[in-house]
Amino acid sequence: MRFLLIDDEENLVNALRAVLREKQYVCDVALDGEEGLDLARAGIYDLLIVDVMLPRLSGFELVKTLREDGDKTPILLLTARAAEDDRVTGLDCGADDYLIKPFGVNELMARIRALTRRVGELRGTDQIAVGDYSLDLIQRRVAFRGDFLELTQREFQLMELFMRNAGRVLAKDTLFDRVWGFDNDVDSNVVEAYVHILRKKLDAQRKRLAGENVGTTIQTVRGMGYLFKGM
Repeated sequence: MRFLLIDDEENLVNALRAVLREKQYVCDVALDGEEGLDLARAGIYDLLIVDVMLPRLSGFELVKTLREDGDKTPILLLTARAAEDDRVTGLDCGADDYLIKPFGVNELMARIRALTRRVGELRGTDQIAVGDYSLDLIQRRVAFRGDFLELTQREFQLMELFMRNAGRVLAKDTLFDRVWGFDNDVDSNVVEAYVHILRKKLDAQRKRLAGENVGTTIQTVRGMGYLFKGM
């Protein structure tokens, strides 16, 4: 899973990032509210951990803006202020939970586990459907109009990311971090190779089942990344 930590206390940021990496989470960091908002809008995250007292844009404002954008990513607010009014304000802005500093690692991880369980609930349990494509998360297979396509584990992971974000451009770095994030022996150019292979498989299947002039399923957006159309 990939988290975004937004906090301007560098000592706390370094400590939390080390803990999260030890637990095998990928953790991006922003040190002020505006940078955090930009990263949250540009990336794909399973959880946002946001401090209330941020420079340039407060945690309350950041959360409210994301919710107004329609972003449903779970958000855990951090604050040194224990007043009930502050907790109510944070929750009313759209945060999912509220953790008061100082806190212990065990309590933090318990909150994270609870919130990330909701990610699966929000995304659905077993099936993802986009256009004529369906993806079975239990049997780990993909079908176009009921015709199943054989994919490797990495290809399936890419396909899942594309289908969860159909119509949205995914950056090459985002795909690499989500599929190969902890494999230090792999070059980031592997993304291009795997997307090429996956695209060929998808397009060949669609051409066979839907006819000659069907176009490509995964479009390369120059300078930005890849777009899954899911036609």
